[in-house]
Amino acid sequence: MSQTITITNEDIITQVKLSCKIPEIIEQILARKLIKAAVEEAGIKVEIEELQKAANQMRLANKLSSADCTWAWLEKYSLSLDDFEKMVDNAVISGKLAAHLFADKVEPYFFENQLDYTSVVMYEIVLDDEDLAIELFYAIKEGEMSFYDVAHKYIQDTELRRKGGYRGIVRRKDLKPEISAAVFAAKPPHLLKPIVTSSGVYLIFMEEIIQPQLDKQQRHQILSELLGEWLKQQVEQVEVDLDGSKQVADVVYNQSKSD
Repeated sequence: MSQTITITNEDIITQVKLSCKIPEIIEQILARKLIKAAVEEAGIKVEIEELQKAANQMRLANKLSSADCTWAWLEKYSLSLDDFEKMVDNAVISGKLAAHLFADKVEPYFFENQLDYTSVVMYEIVLDDEDLAIELFYAIKEGEMSFYDVAHKYIQDTELRRKGGYRGIVRRKDLKPEISAAVFAAKPPHLLKPIVTSSGVYLIFMEEIIQPQLDKQQRHQILSELLGEWLKQQVEQVEVDLDGSKQVADVVYNQSKSD
């Protein structure tokens, strides 16, 4: 028998609190308010063409190929058209603020941190048993099994198992230090000896090392990182007045700290 359950705004707020998401959400609210304030202070303007381009990119990223798909997506996330426009506007002003603040810092930052942006195309299998990992390593080396066979048998995650352990292109800075050291000391293509870490024993096949290039995508990534670092610094200079009854974060600039 079907049953109708009413979910109120208060229910949603309570669930957010119980799931311990309040700090994360407050941080996102702070970031949005700080960006908006900085954009207004800098006199940054947004053109309609920029908003339209960003809206198209957002629809493409979410596979919203038609009006029906877009409306269904909005309904799924309880968003109005105005909410969607705010999302687009936030994306545009964030990008413009990052460019305003850091456009001239991208190139020196890239060359200073170039090693961190070196990437590897890799496959991995994480095991609990070091002896098993060594046994499988030699089985692959001697051609008794393929890496794909081992991945298909021992990887628990369904999607990763279907991809044969393929992790894709992974940046050096995103790898555990012990894994990074082993990966970038080898010459691809290469099957690494099992690497023991606190989270398991890694069996890794590295296919290719990709040297970083300061292309458009890399510039965008660096601008995002610089903006993120800037936001962290700004948050330290902000007082948050959290109204417990309304669960609203009101950002107040702490001038005494910034002076």
